[in-house]
Amino acid sequence: MADVIQLLPDSIANQIAAGEVIQRPASVVKELMENAVDAGATQIKLVVKDAGKTLIQVIDNGCGMSETDARMCFERHATSKIKRAKDLFSIRTMGFRGEAMASIAAIAHIETRTRRSNDEVGTRIVIEGSKVITQESCQCAPGTVFAVKNLFYNVPARRNFLKSNTVEMKHIIDEFQRIALAHPDIFFSLHHNGSEMFHLQASNLRQRIVGLLGQHTNKKLVPVEEETDVVNIRGYVGKAEFAKKTRGEQFFFVNNRFIKSGYLNHAVMTAYEDLLQKDHYPLYVLYVDIDPARVDINVHPTKQEIKFDDERLIYNYLKVTIRHALAQYNVTPTLDFDTNPTFSNLQPRYPKKEQKPTANPSPKKEPQNMVFSSSINKDHRHENNLKHWQKLYDGLDNEETDSNDEPKESITIQSKASENTGMDDKDGTFSKEEIQPYQIHNTYIVSPIRSGFMLIDQQAAHERILFEKYLEVLEEQKPVTQKELFTKTIKVSPADAPVLKSMLEQINMLGFDIREFGQDTFVVHGVPANILKGINEQELIDSMIEQYKRNLDINPNIQENIARSLAYSAAIKKGKSLTSQEMRVIIDQLFACKMPYKSPGGRNCFTTFDMEDLDKRFQG
Repeated sequence: MADVIQLLPDSIANQIAAGEVIQRPASVVKELMENAVDAGATQIKLVVKDAGKTLIQVIDNGCGMSETDARMCFERHATSKIKRAKDLFSIRTMGFRGEAMASIAAIAHIETRTRRSNDEVGTRIVIEGSKVITQESCQCAPGTVFAVKNLFYNVPARRNFLKSNTVEMKHIIDEFQRIALAHPDIFFSLHHNGSEMFHLQASNLRQRIVGLLGQHTNKKLVPVEEETDVVNIRGYVGKAEFAKKTRGEQFFFVNNRFIKSGYLNHAVMTAYEDLLQKDHYPLYVLYVDIDPARVDINVHPTKQEIKFDDERLIYNYLKVTIRHALAQYNVTPTLDFDTNPTFSNLQPRYPKKEQKPTANPSPKKEPQNMVFSSSINKDHRHENNLKHWQKLYDGLDNEETDSNDEPKESITIQSKASENTGMDDKDGTFSKEEIQPYQIHNTYIVSPIRSGFMLIDQQAAHERILFEKYLEVLEEQKPVTQKELFTKTIKVSPADAPVLKSMLEQINMLGFDIREFGQDTFVVHGVPANILKGINEQELIDSMIEQYKRNLDINPNIQENIARSLAYSAAIKKGKSLTSQEMRVIIDQLFACKMPYKSPGGRNCFTTFDMEDLDKRFQG
């Protein structure tokens, strides 16, 4: 019987390896940029076309390669980073496996131009599907240029599984941000389809974070720094009040290598304790410097998973360091034990702020100046106190109840039996005029029904109402726009700008009139009529972008993504007080929906309680 085990050709072996190392265009960006960093470059330029599907080009001014090295770098397991097995325990370079370039060459067309600074001419190599097509001398600047074209041209199944340009570009930006954050002392730029998205000069870490995440990030940052014999921790964490409901601004670096660690993330979340709202995630950019011998980075080809020799120790150091930073910068609540408790020293802790006038101002109790002095005339003080006490009882005898006023502190339940009001003759339900819905904790709406009562989640219900409304407008393409008297300018982070650009056409179909103005600036000329009242446009757009990015990989239908994102952003939230009329409108519109049972996110909109179940609860 003939032997059946055969040695695979290099071309097939490289394609198999490519399936693990090169998952999408962003994987190519990561490998090429990390090689540029390892080459000692001080300037790295990334050029992308069609979200990397057509072209990924990385230009650096690093050390360059000789003709032999330029050819050898495309061989499997060929690397300049390690030479002996023990080198695996002292790795500080980004790459070391020697698989990336061979994997890329197996599934794309590659052109390389490279020259060392002391060489007169450089080397040009063209490779297609692991086959060297051209190798010749050329004139080029010192450094290296890698151009990867037609990615997955010979693996059609993998190419067909690539997402839309918006999704793939988002992943490219993520990889670009991680490398740029790890090396703030290097100049980086990113160009997509001829437009420059990022231009990051060499700077300090804070400036690099602001350059990548936007100017609004500067006010969120709290510095973190701690040095020990085992580990050094530095970086920035975000203030709790700026935490978002979506992830994406969390970065861990170990020895300047980006990693993903749920264990360390838990340490950060624990440090915030009760400062964060439920399902909110703070911004953080944290660097852990540790002896390479105490970590193992040879866990996965992407090198984003590592193991520590003592994870619990790193966990505790990280938690304590962040908690100390938050307390030091007065982010966590503290008690001042040095304050003199005498009445004469009682002063307002915070200065008064000017309040903007509102259309329907509600009466508020004005803060009193907390200064007590023995020089105050006692008779005058007694007269003022008596006057204030009398105001509490003014009109008590002739007070009339307004049916439209909401209960302030308590709810009085009154029986209707004495008024001879029963069921409605037509449908057997309580009369709408007699029984009004009411709120519980400004979160749930209670509506009596014949068999008991219904409990409605006001936010989930409103999301469902708006979702179907926006989806209908998108499908019918009949927007109604209310022009703004004064245009409003909104700014987004450079990473979010292409996402918003891809959404603009669909957003404007809903009745918005938002136009691009500059690189990451947009101008709002109009909003949907009779839909969005009193909503901050900047907050709405930021929320829509976050929700849209959250749904990109879940639902490819852009119309549904836009409608879902806007519905979540514009819906009334928990804690919002509603009038009886507003509650009635929500109830009526909810049960006019095609799918009133679930919110767009899958939450229940309402639940019912039967009288029989209630009776059982009161039985002994």
